[in-house]
Amino acid sequence: MNAIAVRGLSKRFGAKQALNDVSIDIAQGEMVALIGASGSGKSTLIKHICGLDTAHGGGAIEVFGQPMQSGGRLAQGARALRREIGVIFQQFNLVGRLPVLTNVLIGHLGRIPHWRGTLGLFTAEEKKAAREALARVGIGEVAWQRASTLSGGQQQRAAIARTLVQKSRILLADEPIASLDPSSARRVMEVLAAINREQGITCIVSLHQVEYARRYCPRTIALRDGRVVFDGPSVKLTNAFLTELYGANSEELILPDAAPAKPEKDNAPRKAPAMVGAGAFAA
Repeated sequence: MNAIAVRGLSKRFGAKQALNDVSIDIAQGEMVALIGASGSGKSTLIKHICGLDTAHGGGAIEVFGQPMQSGGRLAQGARALRREIGVIFQQFNLVGRLPVLTNVLIGHLGRIPHWRGTLGLFTAEEKKAAREALARVGIGEVAWQRASTLSGGQQQRAAIARTLVQKSRILLADEPIASLDPSSARRVMEVLAAINREQGITCIVSLHQVEYARRYCPRTIALRDGRVVFDGPSVKLTNAFLTELYGANSEELILPDAAPAKPEKDNAPRKAPAMVGAGAFAA
């Protein structure tokens, strides 16, 4: 069974054709790069797959064989399917004033009673899962730091940990390294690749830099003007081939080899902050 099946998906924003008859299949456990120049439709496709937007016309999307949307409408079971999909954005979407652990615990909200989530009441098992997720992405030691004190790469890894707590079976990463330096970008991609390899989570990573697709994603889907113009092994994405696909726009997709990862600075103390509310987030 495919993890994701997209059929005849089209989307228009005014005069702009963002997606044009897109059809793709993503098998369970695949790690796939989604590349393209600015405005090619990458982010729009990701939003449709996770049910944040609906298509025009007769396009359809299935997740694990169940309909997510069809004919421009979300399916009845779309809300339940969203729980299976973790989404990572370029902006991290962490609450800066809260501890990192609290931000990761938020990943439980879709699977616990609403009243517990409102009050911030998490079980010892849920807190343990959050700590383990932080350790899994290599930042277990910053659990009690305010999220705003972390480097960009650390914040992105905290966002990944939140999706692990969510128990997502699909991970959609929309330009997760676009705002990071090369060392932090490589570290984040290594975490995503390890999660895919070791836990079998299906990953689609939207990338602006083809070099990372070649290194970490066996398969690449390339979009241009809302259409799929390449779907195949990432090793075929030579610079010459990219120039054929994108012409002058290929320059924004090609960069020199990423630099080796360097140790990140920890600029903040690690002591525990004051309790939030009535001790809801205590370890």
